[in-house]
Amino acid sequence: MKKPERDAETHFKWAQDKFRRGDDRGAIADYDRAIELNPNYAEAYFLRGVAKEGLGDHDSAKADYDRAIEFNPNYADAYFLRGAAKVRLGDYEGAIADYDWAIELNPNYADAYFLRGRAKGSLGDDRGAIANYDRAIELNPEHAEAYYNRGSAKSDLSDHDGAIADFDRAIELKPEHAEAYYGRGFAKGVLGDHDGAIADYDRGIAFKPDDAEAYFLRGIAKFRLGDYHGTIADLDRGVALKPEDAEAYYNRGNAKSKLDDHEGAIADYDRAIELNPNYAEAYFFRGGTKGFLDDHDGAKADFDWAIELNSNYAEAYFLRGVAKHKLGDYHGAIADYDRTIELNPDDAEAYYYRGDVKYELGDHEGAEADRKRAIELDPEIEDR
Repeated sequence: MKKPERDAETHFKWAQDKFRRGDDRGAIADYDRAIELNPNYAEAYFLRGVAKEGLGDHDSAKADYDRAIEFNPNYADAYFLRGAAKVRLGDYEGAIADYDWAIELNPNYADAYFLRGRAKGSLGDDRGAIANYDRAIELNPEHAEAYYNRGSAKSDLSDHDGAIADFDRAIELKPEHAEAYYGRGFAKGVLGDHDGAIADYDRGIAFKPDDAEAYFLRGIAKFRLGDYHGTIADLDRGVALKPEDAEAYYNRGNAKSKLDDHEGAIADYDRAIELNPNYAEAYFFRGGTKGFLDDHDGAKADFDWAIELNSNYAEAYFLRGVAKHKLGDYHGAIADYDRTIELNPDDAEAYYYRGDVKYELGDHEGAEADRKRAIELDPEIEDR
């Protein structure tokens, strides 16, 4: 009669074979039997956890890694994969603790540094993330994902030149890395190289033609270059792929407004607000468009909302002042211009428009003082 340990080893090997063939469920069944026969079989718990991860059962996988570590407290890979499972379950701090243990047990564990960096980045610790990516790259100079993620962290910290250098290296190591092209394109755009940004988005889209975010980013780059038709075409494609993206409708509305399609712009701002009722900028630009169409009541209502959502929105106070002036509410207009100037003391237009209202109210001395201050701030204001 076979010993239970030998039977356990047989089921363990069968499970490995099934796992290699992609039969996760069959593998789990054999790991179950191996563990039943040998309840202290740390590696069987570990590999059963891996198979469960393949089925998306992260809670159960974590429980198996727990057992593997219980029976083998020096199991670096079990700490590593338990950390990854915790990330998928949203427990970034717990994941970092597990990566700490994996690194303690294996100080040259490049992927543990890499994933610890990602977990720290998810918690907003970009500098801590970069330190981990540095170590991962030191241990594995061919780690394309470490370069890519370090570039993203540098971009978050406004080190766009450093980000571009890392994205360059990621692309050198993995030429089909669409996200690295997108990241590099974004960094180039921030630095004012919109043509270079578009070229990178083009390359990324060639590798991932169904990535809505890439179309959104390329559309914004085209907007910066004044290619509003191109912007709309890209945002159309992005919205078709991701129809619930409020920012895409907002940006498309801005492009339509530039092309004097004001009704189309308002329709897009409507949709952006429907998707995100707290979108202050969408209210603001919809209000501006309504004002252009002489719907001053509608404009004022939108500026009211923008200010409700952002009480320091200087531009919204200014345009609400304009709307109130058009509606004959002169004192209300002055109050809004006052608030604009309080928030932005160098706003020449606010002084100039306030001066116009004061003049209409008969305060000629106050009007002249505002006009003079406006000219001091912008000597060409009366020529526009």
